[in-house]
Parts: sequence; C-alpha cells; structure tokens
Amino acid sequence: MLRAMQGIATSDADLVLAFLREADGDPVPAEALAGKLGLQPAALFHAVRELRDQGYEIDSLAKQGYRLIAAPDPLDAQTLSSLLTTRELGWAIHHHSSLPSTSDEAIALARAGAAQGEVVIADRQTAGRGRRGRSWLSPPKVNLHLSVILRPDLPPQRAPELVSLVAVAAAETLRELGVPARIKWPNDLVVEGRKLAGILLDLSAEADRIHHVVVGVGFNLNITLDDFPEELRPLVSSVRLETGAPVPRAAVVASFLAILEGWLDRFADEGFAPVRARYRELSSILGKPVRMSEADRSLEGVAEEIDESGALLIRKSDGSVERFLSGDITSLRVSG
Repeated sequence: MLRAMQGIATSDADLVLAFLREADGDPVPAEALAGKLGLQPAALFHAVRELRDQGYEIDSLAKQGYRLIAAPDPLDAQTLSSLLTTRELGWAIHHHSSLPSTSDEAIALARAGAAQGEVVIADRQTAGRGRRGRSWLSPPKVNLHLSVILRPDLPPQRAPELVSLVAVAAAETLRELGVPARIKWPNDLVVEGRKLAGILLDLSAEADRIHHVVVGVGFNLNITLDDFPEELRPLVSSVRLETGAPVPRAAVVASFLAILEGWLDRFADEGFAPVRARYRELSSILGKPVRMSEADRSLEGVAEEIDESGALLIRKSDGSVERFLSGDITSLRVSG
C-alpha cells in the first residue's frame, strides 16, 4: 500500500492530494481513488472536505470523480518574503485572513508608528473602501487587497502626484500579467472600459508636511463573472477573465511592490515629470470626450491634459479649460 511505501505518517488528505496532483487536472473516479488508497467512501469524502477547507479547489463530477482545479494561494509573510526583491517595501508584512479594510488597519498601524514600507494584506475584505465611500467587492482568496504605508518627504499639496505614481505602478503590474490595462483618471485601472483595479490614498498631514500616506490597492485577479452581481458584470473584469488562466496572488504582490518601489525611487530622483509622461501614455481618456461629475454639478468636454501636479484639464465647448483634482469621469461616445 502507498501508506507503507511513504515511510512517514501521511494523512488521508495528503494521499488524496498526491493522486489528484498526479492526474494533472483529469478527473479520478472515486472508486478508483478509494481503492488505491484503501479508504472507505466516508473517509474519502472527509479527506476531500479537509482539502477544500485548506483552500484547494476540487470539483466533484458525476460519474467521473474528483478533479483538482486549483491549489491554495498563500499570502503569508513567509511566502511573500521568499519572493520579494524590494529594498524597502514589504520588509514587514501584516497578513490577515479577513479584515474590514486593509487601509483602515494600515492607518492604525501608521498612527502607532509603523515605518515606511510596511504592508497590510488580507485574503478577504468585508468592508473595503473605494472612492467616495463606495464598497469594494471582495470574495475570499481570489483577489488581492493590500495597503502600503509610505512616509514621503513631500508637502501635502504634492500628494496628488502620488496617486498618479501608484496608478502607473498598478497599470504596469497588470501589463506584466498580459492584460493591456489603462488608467481611467484618477485612480481606476480598466481594460476596454471594464474595471480591473482601484486605488485609494489616505493622507495624514500638517500644513507643511505629510505624516504618512496609506496606499490601498485592490486588484481583480482570479474572480469570475459569477462572483459579481449581475448588474456589474458588463462593467468589470479580472486578470483571469482577460487571460483565461488564474494567477498566483503572492507573485503579483512581489511584482507590484517592486514596480512601485522603482517608481518611488525615480520620483525621488527626477520628480513628477517621468511619472506624468508614463501616466499620459497609459491614460484611457486623454483626447476623448468625457463627462465630469462632482457633488453639485457636471460638465462635458474633452479630457485634454494631465498637468504638472496630476490634475486633469478639461476643455469645454466654449474653449475654456477647467482643472480638476477629483471627480467622477464618464467617457462619452462620439456621435456619427
């Protein structure tokens, strides 16, 4: 029997997992699996349930048996530390299986003295925050929710430049995964208008200096359309939906932090100009007709430029230009 050949104490779940891995995605009939391992049907059922509880995705197919779909995708500090190539970002990882919001947790840590580069990650968010208090849908263990504590040596009025910088880093991370993401001003990542990721920056500052900035980012990685409410499905996407394959979340964390650190270093050395140039290249709205909505008004015009501080310039039909640091943008169809 396989148990005796192992030479070590092996659980039923370990043995079932070994056979499912060997099948390389093909279904294994339950009778064959139980017979090879010397398991009673009840023991096999409990072994599969244990694997599912550990995060393994296992299909149970009528008349075909069990099939391993996906393995757990851990985001713990030990796993991430082995992948990180950064000098500063991610030196301390605070991993949680569930949090109301990674940014709220990071803000509390920053107020308590947490240093530049500490990262909060959660497998699941129950009250994730988007812009203007909107919620962020978060099924467990499929997407990426993280917040990074920064302590930049900048005056508060330059904080919008950091929004642009993080958007560039997030877009480049998605592009490395094979998704042609673009930036929808100010801080959404989209592909053909469908949202892939969102960014939220929380700032603590005095009149002349920033105490800390918490960079919150949510990436749609392995979520499927079935996980979204029906009314949102035309408006959203994920890396898995765009590429046809799941992606390891830990590897995306390592990639994002490396790209973000690279841009932060360049920003410190060269200022906002290279960030602005790359942002303009990646913009989904520049040169296009848009509607800008604020709390008490809306206007239409052409998204003409991102200025030297990250603000959006919109040229109205009368030729005048208005400047915006925040607001909701909707792309308009060109008639004819």
